[in-house]
Amino acid sequence: MNFSEVFKQSNQLCKVSPDGKYLATCVQYRLVVRDMSTLQILQLYTCLDQISHMDWSSDSLYILCAMYKRGLVQVWSLEQPDWHCKIDEGSIGLVSSRWSPDGRHILNTTEFHLRITVWSLCTKAVSYIKYPKACQKGIDFSRDGCYMALAERRDCKDYISVFVCDDWHLLRHFETETQDLAGLEWSPNGCVLAVWDTCLEYKVLLYSLDGRLLSTYSAYEWSLGVKSVTWSPSSQFLAIGSYDEKVRILNHITWKKIMQFEHPATINNTKAAVYKEVERRPAVGSEDLSLHNITIGSTLFNTQSKYEICPLPVQIPVVKPDPDRANPKIGVSFMAFSSDSRYLATKNDNMTSVVWVWDMQKMSLEAVLEQTSAARCFQWDPRRPRLALCTANTKLYLWSPAGCVSVQVPSEGNMHNFFTLPAIISVLKT
Repeated sequence: MNFSEVFKQSNQLCKVSPDGKYLATCVQYRLVVRDMSTLQILQLYTCLDQISHMDWSSDSLYILCAMYKRGLVQVWSLEQPDWHCKIDEGSIGLVSSRWSPDGRHILNTTEFHLRITVWSLCTKAVSYIKYPKACQKGIDFSRDGCYMALAERRDCKDYISVFVCDDWHLLRHFETETQDLAGLEWSPNGCVLAVWDTCLEYKVLLYSLDGRLLSTYSAYEWSLGVKSVTWSPSSQFLAIGSYDEKVRILNHITWKKIMQFEHPATINNTKAAVYKEVERRPAVGSEDLSLHNITIGSTLFNTQSKYEICPLPVQIPVVKPDPDRANPKIGVSFMAFSSDSRYLATKNDNMTSVVWVWDMQKMSLEAVLEQTSAARCFQWDPRRPRLALCTANTKLYLWSPAGCVSVQVPSEGNMHNFFTLPAIISVLKT
């Protein structure tokens, strides 16, 4: 694996363009665009304030830079460096800014979620959408970019509005059977909309494009419920992560549970491989302890690590949550399917240093990765079944059906916050 030199960035703002040709990084109020093949700087843009959020348009021709504190959004063009656009939301404020799927409209959410403003870069037209709900995931676009689903709150009730993205006219508007809607997500084929309720009530609702309720799923009552929901790329499976430390898989035909994955503290499954990270410090001889090596050799005292396969049974370290604190660290908070829908990776919050990989064809546990530090995030390779994860140190960890590997990344100084989700995506797409 080859590594480039270290590039500066602020607020973990580092993104590869959708076409994979460019890399954009933000340094305070500057936006730097590099060529991915040579990593040479192509464009350097200066914004009016420190950048809070940055995003590419779907066609990789424009870059959005949002400055939430000032309620400003600036848009830059790669084809026309002299062209730029500034959107000022004024005193109403700004808490979120994102592209529409066509890459020519910008959706700004104002403070207190009073409204969503849709700005057109082509016609300069402005549209307003009222009553957006402040929730975990209250807006989602279909994969083909034709429709937008928006969660709304009116008269103490939850509603969903489906808009056509071509001209932003309302296609469907219907009330949901939720107490306090927490999020929604389109299936990749755009046929089904999954909606889930607050964690205080276990309820997942599945709606068709015309607003018909297809099915309702509830695993149990009188306990904390849904914590995360994700679709498989094939749209055949809907994975539901719960506070009871289990993942339930629904099928796309009957919308019934076909499998339940548990995260036990003791692993006895002989079909699963348990990989444990083992650290060691390299032996340092007297000839290496010169002033030159200590000051210049950045990897002299770096801790090296490798994976070892543990014999069964294996005891997983469990962190007991504090019952007196809100948002307990328990339950399945993050899940991700591989691009071919073959594998599912999960993380259980009270097992912070462990990542679980499940085989969706065999419906069984495939591998367990136990790290020495808490797993911060993981991401699948978009082209092959390969999982990358990080633990906020100077190492990148890769898993594939062939095994695991720990990669030491050359760095200068402390790289504690280098390996975040944008950085992993950058590595996988190159």
